[in-house]
Amino acid sequence: ARLCAVMRYVVIGMLVAIVASLGSAVFFMMRDRSGSTRMVKALALRVGLSVALFVFLMAGYYFGLFPGRL
Repeated sequence: ARLCAVMRYVVIGMLVAIVASLGSAVFFMMRDRSGSTRMVKALALRVGLSVALFVFLMAGYYFGLFPGRL
């Protein structure tokens, strides 16, 4: 039961990081008019975090770290 709670917080933290990266990309899109690559880097980070979360969830389910229903 304790491991499920830890995994839940890890997933929530990853989702918050994904949304924060998306927000920073929007901020850089509005602020940087000089052709800066900060928006592209923020979006690439968001994609990387999303893929990492997906792989983490699939591996956790495969190894039985996540029960079928919480």
